[in-house]
Amino acid sequence: MTGRILLVEDDPTIGEVLTSSLRSHAYEVSWARTGTDGLARAGAGDVDLVLLDLGLPDLDGVEVCRQLRRLQPGCVLVMVTARSAEMDVVVGLEAGADDYLVKPVRLAEFHARIRAHLRRGEAIPAAATVFAVGDLIVDVPRHTVTIAGRHLHLRPKEFDLLASLAARPEVAHSRGQLMSDVWDENWFGSTKTLDVHVAALRRRIHEAAGPGVLVPRIVTVRGHGYRLELPAPDDAGPSA
Repeated sequence: MTGRILLVEDDPTIGEVLTSSLRSHAYEVSWARTGTDGLARAGAGDVDLVLLDLGLPDLDGVEVCRQLRRLQPGCVLVMVTARSAEMDVVVGLEAGADDYLVKPVRLAEFHARIRAHLRRGEAIPAAATVFAVGDLIVDVPRHTVTIAGRHLHLRPKEFDLLASLAARPEVAHSRGQLMSDVWDENWFGSTKTLDVHVAALRRRIHEAAGPGVLVPRIVTVRGHGYRLELPAPDDAGPSA
């Protein structure tokens, strides 16, 4: 599998190991040693996946993440950092990351996660490529989402997650099945990323809604997972 990867990492030893390992798997790798250089490289050309260290010498890694997301909205952004506290994970994901790896990384897991991200969308059913749930339209070939004609800007994994839910509305999707569909069937590590992406989708759908617009909501199925459903006409309460 090929792909264009931008590595933003200031540690020379880690940078050399990851660059060499990625190139041995036939990836095209650009290595930036500062946040400023990383942003410049991201702005200069297309990137499929960014690997971002947070402990950079010149800029705050979370702010670099936000700027990278604006520069490369369609790429997958993976944080690779020594910061392991749950709050750091949440902050990183909410800043725009699709995934969060804690150093020291195991190379087998590292490459499995990259393959999973670059294969994104393969699990979405091919027979039905446009899904409509109320006024929400998910167009898989065009990779677009609209609500009553208004375009919804989503990050790559947010799109894949919404497409997976919209492919089978009113059906309870288990956490394990969603992780398999959207991330990878052999996913390593925490599923916290799923909860953060669901929370982001809820916010974006809510912000795009308006008077007279029929929008679905993502409902938590306690002890199981999530379900995309249209609320009853007299039920205007928030999803839970």
